[in-house]
Amino acid sequence: MECTDIAVETIILIRQNPRFMSIVVRIIVSAVVAFGLSYILRGIHIDTFLTALVLAIVLAILNAILKPILIILTFPITIITFGLFLFVINACIILLAGKFVRGFSVDGFWWALLFSLLLSIITSLLYSDDAKKRRNSE
Repeated sequence: MECTDIAVETIILIRQNPRFMSIVVRIIVSAVVAFGLSYILRGIHIDTFLTALVLAIVLAILNAILKPILIILTFPITIITFGLFLFVINACIILLAGKFVRGFSVDGFWWALLFSLLLSIITSLLYSDDAKKRRNSE
């Protein structure tokens, strides 16, 4: 199977499944925001935009699989800290992604914490704006 055949089949899949399209858009938005933050935060290093796309996919997978397990295991400390420990979990996931993605590095825990906070805030703002546009168009 050639690359063009795979690309055509992917486009057909995206058009037939709006949920898949939403996931693809979220990954692209996360990649753009992460790549932009790497220019602003001197402790975050992303080599290329392709690396940012891979990072967004790895973060999505880690957030879907590992984060719920960590939340359950750390539930008591999360309750004691009124949920603030979730920021630590997010920073740890960023640091773990740095181990998996070649071309992405974080200079330390505090940079990971700041990066995860800004990434969450900016992408949430962009997604909420998108959700408002969808509600207004219906």
